This record gives sequence, C-alpha cells and structure tokens, in this order.
Amino acid sequence: MDKDISYGDDYKYIPATSVNSGAGLEILPNIYCYTIQIVNICFVGNPEAQDFVLVDTGMPKSSDEIIAVAEERFGKGNFPKAIILTHGHFDHVGAVVDLVKHWEVPVYAHRLELPFLTGKKSYPEPDSGVEGGLVAKASAIFPNDPINLGSSILELPADGSIPGMPDWRWIHTPGHSPGHISLYRDEDHFLIAGDAFVTVKQDSLYKVMIQDREVHGPPRYFTTDWEAAKKSVQILKALNPAIAVTGHGEPVHKEEMSAGLEKLVNTFDQTAVPDYGQYVNRKEY
Repeated sequence: MDKDISYGDDYKYIPATSVNSGAGLEILPNIYCYTIQIVNICFVGNPEAQDFVLVDTGMPKSSDEIIAVAEERFGKGNFPKAIILTHGHFDHVGAVVDLVKHWEVPVYAHRLELPFLTGKKSYPEPDSGVEGGLVAKASAIFPNDPINLGSSILELPADGSIPGMPDWRWIHTPGHSPGHISLYRDEDHFLIAGDAFVTVKQDSLYKVMIQDREVHGPPRYFTTDWEAAKKSVQILKALNPAIAVTGHGEPVHKEEMSAGLEKLVNTFDQTAVPDYGQYVNRKEY
C-alpha cells in the first residue's frame, strides 16, 4: 500500500444531514445499507460468513463511523475483501483513504474514474447556478479536487465481474460522472444504482432532510452529460430491477420501483434535466 495516498486539497467536513443519518437497514440478509449524513453506503455479504465488500465510502471524515458499523455487523478484526466505488465524487469517497490505511484492502473503480482517484484530474466544478434548491446553491463548497489512492486503486475487470462479489456484475452508467457504474445481481434483480438515479430530490435541502422518497434523476449540480445520464437510466430500467439502493434516498421496491423508473424515463427531459445550468446541452467528456 502506498504511504502517500491522500485526499484532495479541498477535502473537508460538509455540514449536511438527514433524518436517516446514522441509520442502517438490512434489506436482505446479505445487503446492509447505512446512511452517512446524506449518502448511502452498502455492505454486501453475510455476517455469518464474516465475508463482505463495501460499496462506496460516504462523506468526508466518516471513517471511524464506517469502521464501527463494519465491526458491529461482521465482527472486530474482519475487513472487507475490497471497496467498490460507483464513482469518485466527494460524498462517495469521503472516507476511502482512511479506510484503505486501516484495512489495507484494494479499491476498484471504472477505468474512466481513475484520473480522479489518482490525483491526475479534478472533476468539473459543481454548478451552484443550476436550476434547483438550496443544496444545489450550496454546492460551490463541495470538494472536487482529485484524491490519490496510488497503487491501491485498481480498474474493474473488463468482463463486468466484480472482485469479491461473484454473483454481481457492474454496468457502465455514465452521465453523472464519466466512469459511473451501477451494480446488479441477476438472480434477484437487486440494483445498487449509485447516483445514476436517486430516490430523493437531491438539490432540495428540505427533501434531503426529510428523505421524501421519490425516484429522481441524478444530482443536478454534479451531472455534466445529460444525454449520457438519460441513456443510463434507460439501461437500468430495461433490467427491470425489483429492489434498488441509490446513493441518496431510501431503497425502493417492486411496484414503486417499476413505476418510478417508468415515469423517470418517460419524463427525463422535463423532470431530470434542469431548465438552465452550465452543463445543460454540454458534454464534459
């Protein structure tokens, strides 16, 4: 493990929260979703086997909380086989450097995310002027500098397999970021969508705080390619997921899942794409 792995220069605690912060939900015996302030992480694995993978790593300064949750569920001294990143935005890699130093485990992401995870390239600035609520307006303070995971970050296998998750496959779902992925398990149609779509209106402070559940497009302030984002939602809908965990908001099931995705696909240009913003009708990659 590289000793000089590090967060970006703009790494800092972000004072944002929701009613679900600090709450965990066992969706299935081998799927545990936990909310760090306003973002979800997933522990995939059965506690009885003490064998698991962590998907995403929450908000900045949250490593102690994540380690405590992992130890409570899987036992002290048990480390994940790997960390899988849906993408590299600050609220999904907020604890990854500290977790890698503590657990000494590999991290996997799509090859198009690697520049943002090896200190080579910053994400586009969040668009605080995009159509939306107070979270969108406050997004100017959100970190976007690259982190550097050095040799600890590895490219996901090109065949769609996911290390440590033999029954799952990854699907490239760009738009919100170039190398954004979603994770899918065919046997029970379980979807970990990341931010390809979310189940709360993420640009609205009030909706985020109360976690009002509704299927929405990806967070507007960080989404730079709306054409790709629309295609990604269409790809995920075609999978006909039965359960979805998203990066923001509560899990959705069955009829609510199907109806929500159907509506989002049919109205994407009107409801997901903002009326104005610096990335509307523009591709960043």
